[in-house]
This record gives sequence, structure tokens and C-alpha cells, in this order.
Amino acid sequence: MSSKCWLAALLAAGLLSACMTSPESRAVVNIPLKATQQNAGRIAQVSLYPQGEATGMSFVIGGVPQGVTRPVRLYTFVYPGSCEHLGAAPAYEMNQTVVTQPLTRRHGWSLSKSAPVALSELRAGAYAIVVRTSPANGSIDIFCGDLH
Repeated sequence: MSSKCWLAALLAAGLLSACMTSPESRAVVNIPLKATQQNAGRIAQVSLYPQGEATGMSFVIGGVPQGVTRPVRLYTFVYPGSCEHLGAAPAYEMNQTVVTQPLTRRHGWSLSKSAPVALSELRAGAYAIVVRTSPANGSIDIFCGDLH
């Protein structure tokens, strides 16, 4: 699938996320995630939306490094700082669920998470979200996105 098709799929996922929120909380924020060197050429996005005092997160992942075992298990973390300068430890670990859902037969995965912090607080602070492979696959950071 071409990059243009993936971009269209990511944008469509963001729009669908906006439609799934309640009328009083339609503040969906779409954050593009940058691939790390270990996952170069891949694309991803996370859509953040309020869930009361928590923040819901819908990920669309366009690819993982070759050799990552199936089913794909991805771990997500919110770190203080930025992708360029992550804090020493995560502020939030969102690993209640790590198994992804395939988007199509061969291309990409989706994953839903929740962080126990309000979206407004995440956006007001200096935070970055990191997507990492499972420990069985080396715990490699494959995507990062600044939340400000």
C-alpha cells in the first residue's frame, strides 16, 4: 500500500474517532507519530480524546520492523519531555492491552489505550508518547510523537 493510501487511511481513522466521541467532548487531537531509525519508512498516528478524567487513545500503526512476531504486541508510554529528550522514566504506562488488531489482511494494525490523566493536562505539559515492541522483540522504540 502506498504512503498516500496510508495517509488517507490515517486521516479517515482520525475522523472516525471524532465521530465516536460524545457530543460534549468532541475535542479529538490527532498526533502523527515519527518512526525511529529502527522502523524507518513506517507511518503511524494516535488520536487522543477525552474520557472524563482520562484520555482515550486510538492508534493506527502502518508497520513494524521486520521480524516482529505475530500477533503484534505493542507497548505504549507517555514520557515527560519530548521525543528528542525523553524523561528518565514514563509518567504513564498504558499496557492494559498490548495485542493489536489487524486493519486489513496484510497492512497495519490498530490499538486502543487509555491514560489516567485528562487530555487537557497532557496537552498543557511537555509530554511525548512512545510505541515500543514487546520485550520478546527487544523492547525497541518504533514510534514517538510530541503531545504539545
